[in-house]
Amino acid sequence: MNQLGLIGFPLSHSFSQKYFSSKFQKEKIENWKYSNFEIPEIEQLPGLINNNINLKGLNITIPYKEKVINYLTEIDKEAQEIGAVNTLKIDRTSSNLIIKGYNTDVYGFENSLVPLLEPHHKNALILGTGGASKAVAFVLKKLQINYKIVSRNATNENNITYKDIKKHDLNEYLLIINTTPLGTFPNVKECADLPYSGLTKSHILYDLVYNPEQTRFLEHGKNYGAKTKNGYEMLILQAEKAWEIFKSH
Repeated sequence: MNQLGLIGFPLSHSFSQKYFSSKFQKEKIENWKYSNFEIPEIEQLPGLINNNINLKGLNITIPYKEKVINYLTEIDKEAQEIGAVNTLKIDRTSSNLIIKGYNTDVYGFENSLVPLLEPHHKNALILGTGGASKAVAFVLKKLQINYKIVSRNATNENNITYKDIKKHDLNEYLLIINTTPLGTFPNVKECADLPYSGLTKSHILYDLVYNPEQTRFLEHGKNYGAKTKNGYEMLILQAEKAWEIFKSH
């Protein structure tokens, strides 16, 4: 039985196990199994791989998308450029164990965002600085959309803090992407501290959070007529891309 799984911490509300288990059942895919491996420390990864000899691949979620890079034997060129990995392919066929890292978030985000874009979406705000934020920044660069990264503490000139954003600034930034876990169930009342009254129907608010379906962040967008999208389609697209990697030889 080929084993796949997800590592992260915590994993209580993860999408992957349910998605892959249901996919295997519906598509009658035999000899594949998907499990959650909740590890409180990334240092537990080598032990997990060594102790599960049928493990063929892993998805990576918060907070390990960047830290996992230290445990790879190979990395895909795009994932290296991004500086974050969300998919591992584990190959034991040769005498050496090969652990190769990929980033399928890029594929998922790009393909779910592009249909929403209009010519006026030239500048974006990316909320958050983690691994998902890096994948989003990579896509925006590719699409030639200028962006600023927003966090609690600004670390360089491309970073600004939430306090720096005034209502009139939102006239310039018509695409706002939340890559933080703020608003994820059960903390559904949380959202980024932004001057939401500056939003218009020209804005797009995209939230990588998918549970709940409509976060408080997206609710604010909807109230001001903005286009809104959650991270569910991105998740499905990245999961399917990961599956292609897992089953390839």
